[in-house]
Amino acid sequence: MADKVLDFIGKRKENIEQKRRAFERIVFKNFLGAYTVINQDGVIYPVELVDISKEGCLFQVPWNVKKDKKIDQGTEVKMRLYFSKNSYIPCLVNVKYGNEFVGQDGLTYMQYGCEFDKSMPSFEALSSFIEFLYKFAEHSTVDKGDVKAFFY
Repeated sequence: MADKVLDFIGKRKENIEQKRRAFERIVFKNFLGAYTVINQDGVIYPVELVDISKEGCLFQVPWNVKKDKKIDQGTEVKMRLYFSKNSYIPCLVNVKYGNEFVGQDGLTYMQYGCEFDKSMPSFEALSSFIEFLYKFAEHSTVDKGDVKAFFY
């Protein structure tokens, strides 16, 4: 009988995690731009954020195995997380791994898992943003149209 007891706390955490990831996808695709310096020329390139946590992030870039060079593990990468057209939060990440990945669109990407450099002063702002994502997932609800909302 004990095997059939539901783990409500575990299930709740699982649901919150699913909501957080779904909300992140919306934010990353529609609101937040991420760019990084990935070569010696100092040119910035767009990257697509896939996931973000209090410890680090996962981003991906289109990948052509014949011409693109993989970022080595341990490389420090400068990132810019844009919240408007002209303003961004700078951060440093340390590449922990890179894996080739085929997206749902059929294209090949290189995904990089990175750890944040928490010693940067700007990490405080980034940390607050990440905390917002977690809290939003925990406390938000879906509007099912069951109550009318009035806006002034």
